[in-house]
Amino acid sequence: MSTLAHTMMTAARSVESGLGAPGDLDRYTYTEAPGADRVAPSSWEGVETDLGRVGRRATGSRGRGLHGQLVQQLGQMIVSGDLGADRPLVPEEIGQRFEVSRTVVRESLRVLEAKGLVSARPNVGTRVRPVSDWNLLDPDIIEWRAYGPQRDDQRRELNELRWTIEPLAARLAAGHGREDVQQRLADMVEIMGHAYAQGDALTFSRADTEFHSLLIQLAGNRMLEHLSGIVAAALQVSGGPVTACDRPGEACLTHHARIVDALAAGDAHGAETAMRQLLTVHPEVERVVPAPREH
Repeated sequence: MSTLAHTMMTAARSVESGLGAPGDLDRYTYTEAPGADRVAPSSWEGVETDLGRVGRRATGSRGRGLHGQLVQQLGQMIVSGDLGADRPLVPEEIGQRFEVSRTVVRESLRVLEAKGLVSARPNVGTRVRPVSDWNLLDPDIIEWRAYGPQRDDQRRELNELRWTIEPLAARLAAGHGREDVQQRLADMVEIMGHAYAQGDALTFSRADTEFHSLLIQLAGNRMLEHLSGIVAAALQVSGGPVTACDRPGEACLTHHARIVDALAAGDAHGAETAMRQLLTVHPEVERVVPAPREH
């Protein structure tokens, strides 16, 4: 029995994942240089300060309280251009504006430094870095770019990167006889089939995300594996149901199942071809990143 036929006859479970990273801004104090430009309170006007509402689209910093929410708010402002390059960030003013402690501000700026968005230097203070210094492969930055003026560039770049990563990963995965991982891939297709039949787009999306992450891991290339978070961010950048083939459907399920069958048969060419077909189920393959949601 093929994977697709088996999929349509079974039900299964749901999946979850997460990630995060620290910075190292501790080595510098937050004393501003004499005469350094300071951000006047009026320059923060219009900024949403209810941090309880900020983290709704969070990825890497999800579930981390005020610290994670402040990371989201400042990160989105930097990536959108509201806080431009070389803009000084004064911790005391950030703390006052967002009504959070100095510790929360310090920890948030550490995370943003690790992502390449800000830098702290003695006698200079903390400033926003130019886009050329950002870690554009960071899942949070991928998400933040998806909601700002760089949205079109983000969509195109994600598609081009996925077209490079995933067909190659599928080809390489066919040469690795990890039966446990192959079974997990088959399980994900079963979950997707059951979720599609039930109209459960969220479970479909989660299983789809794990399928693609597992496939990259199965390729046996650690550098490719390091990029699996990019695929996950591309699939779930809105925090809602988004899939590799734009929306749940039988064609999408068929191509996922063909990938699993090709892997089981050790058919590298077949696995690569099926992945390319999956990524072009819809002619407008550019639509990986959805439009931002209204608040």
